[in-house]
Amino acid sequence: MITLLPDHVANQIAAGEVVQRPASAVKELMENAIDAQATDVKLILKDSGKTLIQVVDDGMGMNEVDARMCFERHATSKITKADDLFALKTKGFRGEALASIAAIAQVELKTKKEESELGIQLIIEGSEIKSQEICTCPNGSNFTIKNLFFNVPARRNFLKSDRAEYKYILDEFIRIALAHPKVSFSLIHNEKEQYRLPKETLRQRLVSLYGKKYNTRLVPVDEKTDIVNISGFLCKPEFAKKTRGEQFFFVNDRFIKSSYMNHAVTNAMEGLLQGNHHPSYFLFLKIDPSMIDVNIHPTKTEIKFEDERSIYAILRSALKRSLGQYNITPSLDFSLNPDYQVPFSSKEKTIKTPSIQVDPDYNPFEQNQSERKNHLENYSGSNQSILPPNRAKGEHWEAIFEEIQDDMNAAIPEMENSVTLEAEFEVKENRHAFQLKNRFILTQLKSGLLIIDQQRAHEKVLFEQYSKSLQNKRPLSQQLLFPQEVHLTPSDMEVFKEIMEDVESLGFDLTIPNNHCLMVNGVPIETKANQVQNIIESILDSYKNESDVWKLDRQNYMAKKLAQSNAIKSGKTLILEELNQLVDELFACESPFTSIHNKPTSIVIEINELLKRFQ
Repeated sequence: MITLLPDHVANQIAAGEVVQRPASAVKELMENAIDAQATDVKLILKDSGKTLIQVVDDGMGMNEVDARMCFERHATSKITKADDLFALKTKGFRGEALASIAAIAQVELKTKKEESELGIQLIIEGSEIKSQEICTCPNGSNFTIKNLFFNVPARRNFLKSDRAEYKYILDEFIRIALAHPKVSFSLIHNEKEQYRLPKETLRQRLVSLYGKKYNTRLVPVDEKTDIVNISGFLCKPEFAKKTRGEQFFFVNDRFIKSSYMNHAVTNAMEGLLQGNHHPSYFLFLKIDPSMIDVNIHPTKTEIKFEDERSIYAILRSALKRSLGQYNITPSLDFSLNPDYQVPFSSKEKTIKTPSIQVDPDYNPFEQNQSERKNHLENYSGSNQSILPPNRAKGEHWEAIFEEIQDDMNAAIPEMENSVTLEAEFEVKENRHAFQLKNRFILTQLKSGLLIIDQQRAHEKVLFEQYSKSLQNKRPLSQQLLFPQEVHLTPSDMEVFKEIMEDVESLGFDLTIPNNHCLMVNGVPIETKANQVQNIIESILDSYKNESDVWKLDRQNYMAKKLAQSNAIKSGKTLILEELNQLVDELFACESPFTSIHNKPTSIVIEINELLKRFQ
């Protein structure tokens, strides 16, 4: 019943773990080029790697025997015994990458060593060697992979769109390019050059990948200890983003993911980041290979530290030191003598006790402003009695209470005759509205008091405006006097291209001048120029995290996100005209009482309820 699997079947099964998508093959081939001490690496793609993946390097190359052996399972030049796993200085070491790729693709290899006159050409399909012959080729290796998963159609059907697969490849390309700035890289996709990165410093490599404006955002980090050496850059807190795209950890030039180390970065920037924003960083850790285990994850993106607590503490301290050294965080110098901090002009002056004058007769409910003003002018301070003679006996307050009681009794029967909320509004000229805590709008109705949440109300108003413009396919747009540049990471730019048409349907006028810059020439109504970057990033972040919801009701989702971004926020002070306009626009909506998240936009406190509170 139990038999050994044929080699080609075993290789196809192993390939499912090693090569999950075209990006996996790109990662393996580019890392092999780095291990071969290449100084120039070219990546050529067609159809996001589904049709063609070609990696050309100028490394050491291979002779005829090595060219045949490299496609065998567990064939490697990196290790010879198990102990070598704890002294690794190379990328790949398992010897499964090329064997797995050859099992599920059509592979052609041309390679030549520097001391050889001629090279070797090898053609393999589905683990079967089709031909082997001598050829002329430059020094190094040239791997060509065609029709990935050609003999595993089920796996090919599970691949995503070309744009999505290209994004995964771009992520791998950027990780390797960042880890090796002394190596030149180029990327060509569908016969169009996307990147040409020369040999440069790390800062220059970051600018080449993310744009010239990135140079001013970087804070250098440099710390050397007996346990670990830390170098790289941290982005300034004001450039933190809602997405986690620009977070890179490299341990011995190997990209890793570590939530524990990410927490150290966040902890070091505590108090400097806005809510729901994430720092950007490019940090390189150099550590003795014997103190880490890189063989705990199939894709080698996670490693185990022998003393991770110490590394956490060193990383956190190094980042805090850099932030303080470059004046990103305020610092206190406790060594200074406080006497030196006294201004020279105030040394000879005597300190006077501040005097406070309070008007005990101030009444904010007085209607006669001139009377109040005269009263304040006649008030002379502490020589007056606390209460004026006409209020000492409480006669004036009793009269006020009687007037209020009469007004309430008169208002109660009017409530019974009211039909709709809109009908209860006072004439606009006589309406009195004001803000409470810069969050709620309070205004008078015939039946009582209307309280409106200003942010929810404005979101509802904008949502219905944007929804109508999307339905009519006539977006309400306004051109910017000065076009705004929005800088995105290369991978985020590929994601944004998927939704660019939807974003333009809202009223944005967009162009893409290069791989990391989006030019905004026009924006929807109610959109402020200084909010364009935040709005684009918010829409992009929402799409990446909730793409399924987006697909179900694209127009509704877009209108909601834009309304949320452009709406008046809680805490904003509004003048009377703005208050009245917002109230009028809210109750002109089709459903003014519910917000875009199905929560109440306003509540009414009736006179009867107020009377019960005073009983």
